[in-house]
Order: sequence, then C-alpha cells, then structure tokens
Amino acid sequence: MAETTYFWHEAPVPADLPIVQVYGYLLCPETARVLIQEYHGEFNLPGGGPEPEDADVAATLVREAMEESQVVVVDPVYLGYQEVHESGQEPYAQVRMTGLIAEFAERYPDPDGGRLRRRLMATLADVPNILGWGEPAVAQAKATARVAEQAWRLPVDSPALAGYVD
Repeated sequence: MAETTYFWHEAPVPADLPIVQVYGYLLCPETARVLIQEYHGEFNLPGGGPEPEDADVAATLVREAMEESQVVVVDPVYLGYQEVHESGQEPYAQVRMTGLIAEFAERYPDPDGGRLRRRLMATLADVPNILGWGEPAVAQAKATARVAEQAWRLPVDSPALAGYVD
C-alpha cells in the first residue's frame, strides 16, 4: 500500500510545485460556522482542481463552491498549501483558502458527476475531526481562525450551533 505524507506550509506555493487542488474553509458571517459538504456520509470541504479558465486559485475556489455546494463566496483569502508526497509520484500542492459565504443558493446536483451534496455548517473547532485529516487540518483551522478574527471580526470561538443548511 502506498503511503502518502502531507506537509503544511503557510507560504506561497513554489513555482515548481503543481497545484492540483484548491479547497476552502468557507464561513457564514451570521453564524461563524464552516461549510462542510456531505455526500452519503462522507465529508469534505468545497473545492476542486484548477481549470484553464480560472484566473487564479481564488477563482477556482469561487467556481467550485458554486458548482458543488451552491454558495457564493466573497473575500477569498489564501491560507497556505499542503505539500503532498505519494509513492511513485512527484510532489504536488493542495491549496487551502478561506472566504465568506455571501449567499446560499438553491441546491442542485454538481455538474461534474451529478452529486447533490448536503451543506453541514460546523464549528471551526469540529472541522478537523469531521474531516478526519489529522494535524494538517488542525493547523489549517488555526490559520482560518486567525483570518476570521482579524479580517472579519467573526467569533469563531463561540459560533452558533452546528446544523444543515439545505
């Protein structure tokens, strides 16, 4: 079985490291909760791979969040990247961002695969456990908290109770 290791960096992605994924810790400004996508009991952050039409990683996040979870994202902020090492592959980057949810649109199936994902709004403190990503997710949640508190004055340490927004 191939082993995969992740290294979290709060720095720009090096030019020679390909970006294969952009995921976002998206916060509701009214509740200070984070959007987690659920599909048949599996949880993930909104996001996906960059497309040629995306101007930058922020554009990828905004597009993917609408396609997958039908939310409008504003004020995207870069957090850092995971450097991923898999056996038999060159290292690559998974970018992590945060942003505010300006609107929850009506849900519809993702155009890429037809999945209709539920929108679980969770506390930032619970996100690493829900995702099961270990220490890298804890570090990413801490980076998200810093941005949320400093840039947006969101009380992520005392958010509204978790629940679904369907």
